[in-house]
Amino acid sequence: MTKSILKFVASFILISIFACSVSAEEGVSWYVKRSGNARPAIDENQRIIEKYNGYYIDKNVSDTSAEKIIYLTFDAGYENGNVEKIMDTLKEKNVPAAFFVLDNIIIKNTDLIKRMEAEGHTVCNHTRNHKDLTKCTDEEIKSNVLRLEEIYKEKTGYDMAKYFRFPEGKYSERSLKVISDLGYKTIFWSFAYADWDNDNQPPLDTSIKKILDNTHNGEVILLHPNSETNAKILPTLIDKWREMGYEFGTLDRLTRA
Repeated sequence: MTKSILKFVASFILISIFACSVSAEEGVSWYVKRSGNARPAIDENQRIIEKYNGYYIDKNVSDTSAEKIIYLTFDAGYENGNVEKIMDTLKEKNVPAAFFVLDNIIIKNTDLIKRMEAEGHTVCNHTRNHKDLTKCTDEEIKSNVLRLEEIYKEKTGYDMAKYFRFPEGKYSERSLKVISDLGYKTIFWSFAYADWDNDNQPPLDTSIKKILDNTHNGEVILLHPNSETNAKILPTLIDKWREMGYEFGTLDRLTRA
């Protein structure tokens, strides 16, 4: 066997070992089966999130509670004009929301992020660059999350709220623990829909119906504010939710004991 072939084989073995070590831990993709206007249940294996300060629904209310509440959350990686429209609606309707942000929108749209803080929204950690954290070491996870905190502080002067959301909702027990040990509460969701693709936006009427048909008490709804559909339908949704008797809560309220 020639030296070049030996080098190739050795390199292949090293790559295989590294890939194996990265993929040895299977990530779990967060998923909630819809249940119409009733509160959805999750699989028992997903309850591991509760061990590490994870939340997906308000446990202090039920389907029969007189108190009716929704939590609006947005995953914001960049601005394309629609994030500002979303914020205009929230301001006009006097509704609080939580924005889970990446470094891109903090750096490129600092004034918009400062506006979120100024108008009473909660700005939260969604990692620097939307990496799958289940494929990162503990130190890589910590570095990614803490660096976003630093960028946020450097650009805005504010401390980032200690709420976290995993990119694409992909997590593992190990990564949950690392995030919890950093002092974060992890926010999942009890309803989301396919709204993120700018080139394939869902129809307005269909989206309104889908969202309202699955509205439930204590809901944590995940929306993407880059969505043109969401920017257009949000005023109607807020009015309809209020007609249904819902108020809008903050993450501090969601995570209360």
